[in-house]
Order: sequence, then C-alpha cells, then structure tokens
Amino acid sequence: MKYRQPNGFSLIELLVTVAIIAVLSAMMYGFASGKHQRTQKQLCADNLQKIYLALQIYANDFSGKLPESTNAQTSEVPLNLLVPKYSVDTSIFICPGGRDSEIPSGEPLTKHKISYAFYMGERLTANADGTQNVLLSDRQVDTQPKRVGEFIFSADGKSPGNNHHKFGGNFLFGDGSVQNSPAQLAFPLATAPGVVLLNPKP
Repeated sequence: MKYRQPNGFSLIELLVTVAIIAVLSAMMYGFASGKHQRTQKQLCADNLQKIYLALQIYANDFSGKLPESTNAQTSEVPLNLLVPKYSVDTSIFICPGGRDSEIPSGEPLTKHKISYAFYMGERLTANADGTQNVLLSDRQVDTQPKRVGEFIFSADGKSPGNNHHKFGGNFLFGDGSVQNSPAQLAFPLATAPGVVLLNPKP
C-alpha cells in the first residue's frame, strides 16, 4: 500500500509563513521602519511650526526675545513659559515619531518630558549675512556643538537622540522653516554667542 503525500500546507509550514509575513510587515511599516519614520518626521515638522507660532507671539510681547530661564538645565524649563498663555496645546511638544508620553492640555511642561531640544538665547531675526539660526530640533545625542558629518541624532535607534529611531531628525529655523537631517549632520549649524543648547529630560 502506497502512502500518498497530502496536498496543501502542514500546520508548521503555515505558522512559519505567517511569522515571516509578520516580520517583513514590521520591518516595512513598524515603528522602526524608514517608511514609518518619514511620515512621522512630517508630522514632527508640523509640530515644530506650531511651536514657532507660539514663539512668534511670545517674542512680540517681549521685544523680540524668546523664552529664557536662568540656569535652565533642560528644554522643558524655558519652553514652559509658552504654556498656557501662548499655547494650550501641549501635544505639539511631543514628537509623534518617538515614544514620549502625551502631556495633558495646558499642564506645565516642567512636570513632564518633552521631545525637543531648544537653543536658548536665539532670536527670530536673521543674521547679518541673511542666514537663519536654529531655534529647535528633535532631541539630540548631546548638547555639544556639531560639525557637518558628526552624529547629532542616534546612529542605531537607541537613546539618546532617537525621536525618529536611526533616521535623523528635524530642525526649526528662525524664519519658521523646517529642515531635515540624517543622523549625521548634513549642513552647518551656526549659533550666536551666548546661546545654550538644552536637551529635554533624559
């Protein structure tokens, strides 16, 4: 009596196939995928431009100055001066590409952790040569000055500087424009004397 090979997949073959499809889907569309983070970076840019509007209104009230706080160690401290008078919407301080917790509307930023680094001491006015300095960026790897080609955001998707995993981050400039950079800084960053870069809480 001959044994007939059954047609179709065995249960193990089916489970292996499903597992492979799940892994491929996670790689292409999951949190750490480039496609997912490209979308999140655009949403992040929208957040930065909303913060820019709050900074503009604040600057109008304070003769062109942006929020400053003596001896501030993190970006939450000066940016807290925007809430709630200049922005009740605290969701704009959380990068959609990262995993920071949402902040209840109108609550002080100092009670929470935000996603963005702040160049405290900058102004909205352009430099003498017409260039614009950076006001805000995604969380950076540290607060040291960076040259083109140096890592400013996470190289491997691990903290710090990983708002967008290993896919770089955004910079908000003094004219309200947003520019993207990969993890290694793609363009020169100029800062005025006395400007202090503050990362958010670790």
